Amino acid sequence: MSGAEPDDRWQGLRMASPPDPVALAREREFLEGLSKQPLARRARGYLRMLGPGYMQSAMTLGGGTVSSALFAGAIFGYQLLWVAPIAMALGMVMLTAISWQTLSTGRRPWPAMREHAGPFFAWAWALGALISSIIWQFPQYALASAVLVDLGDLAGLADLSPILTGGLVLVAAVLVSSMYGRSERWVRAYERLLQTLVWGIVVCFAWVVFQTGVTDWDGLFRGFFSFQVPDERNGIAGVTLILSGVSAAVGVNMVFLYPYTLLARGWGREHRELSQFDLMLGMFVPYTIAVSLVVIATANTLHLDPAYESMRLSPVQAAQVLAQGVGPIAGRLVFGIGVLGMAFSSITLQMLTCGFVGVELLNLSVGSWQHRLATWLPVPGVLGCVYWSDMAVWVAVPTNIICGFFLPAAYVGFCLLQRSRAYLGEDRPSGLRGALWFAAMVGVTIFLIVFLGWYIS
Repeated sequence: MSGAEPDDRWQGLRMASPPDPVALAREREFLEGLSKQPLARRARGYLRMLGPGYMQSAMTLGGGTVSSALFAGAIFGYQLLWVAPIAMALGMVMLTAISWQTLSTGRRPWPAMREHAGPFFAWAWALGALISSIIWQFPQYALASAVLVDLGDLAGLADLSPILTGGLVLVAAVLVSSMYGRSERWVRAYERLLQTLVWGIVVCFAWVVFQTGVTDWDGLFRGFFSFQVPDERNGIAGVTLILSGVSAAVGVNMVFLYPYTLLARGWGREHRELSQFDLMLGMFVPYTIAVSLVVIATANTLHLDPAYESMRLSPVQAAQVLAQGVGPIAGRLVFGIGVLGMAFSSITLQMLTCGFVGVELLNLSVGSWQHRLATWLPVPGVLGCVYWSDMAVWVAVPTNIICGFFLPAAYVGFCLLQRSRAYLGEDRPSGLRGALWFAAMVGVTIFLIVFLGWYIS
């Protein structure tokens, strides 16, 4: 039925190699017994089962995030350390609701949104995820290629071609992304790889911070809790970097990918509390730590040197500057590897998002060869290693506006689903908790709409 309208007769996620029903039954039985244990014991049990949250963390730790964090630290020091946790907390409000809706019903969210919220919101969500995943491959490849060229130069391989390094990243990304959906074992292997990448990124930036050292601990702690909005400095306003950090934390493609990774795992009602722990420990914690470490590392070095305060440094240039103060190992090698991990993980997950959009729009089975072809839609992004510097001005600005429009539309759709008794039935959150949860969702949506209006104006 490829190319036809999606068939709503199948409710869950159809997979070419679905999870083992016996293993899932044992997992549900384990979770049911765990739910009766104290919180601390439940948390220890959940730690062994994390996965989809790490995929969200790996996806958002990309070129946009590292650039925002680099400028924040280089220009404003520790003042904007509060942005990363607040930005991700805003995203968690909506992602927690999405996991509740998906796991309570077991339905694929795109046809559910089309039916219960309206086709406009469903199509805006899917097209926004597709467009943003394809367009933002260009800067990710440009970043990954530039880092590999710099690391090659450090290793004595001078004048590596950006086309060659970009091609190597493309081959690796295709191989890694093709792991997902082939079987339950490959899904888990892909998730474990991303967990390793995420914590590898954290370790890399932690090592750089250790080497650069922190001299103002009071300023560092104030940066997390003072919620300062610094005035313009050297032509860059603090509010600009705040809004950039917020928009980099959660994108419309992340929102599309997340519920489908839950269904691919075979998760259901018994996994609802696990999914909340997964978002906290797999997404919020590593993302906040990684971004904070980038801000601290650049604040410890670039912010203290007025020669670099107003420069629009790329991550590669930042690594070279860091190397002047802390040596090539902590500067160019470790910082560069961390940035490369961020770019590569985002590339593979954006490919995965396109695959899931294809699942819905073309009625495909996850793990089929048609699904894997759909994951290759962003492959032209490899041209970013050559052309992104020329394309950035006329592609980045309209894409920001378009994708900024799609995300609030998707959020409105999920707000409507949250209040739909026809969709959630008895699982619709009610009482004070339900009212506060819905109010938070509406508040996040309004914030995004206001941000979009400010951006356009």
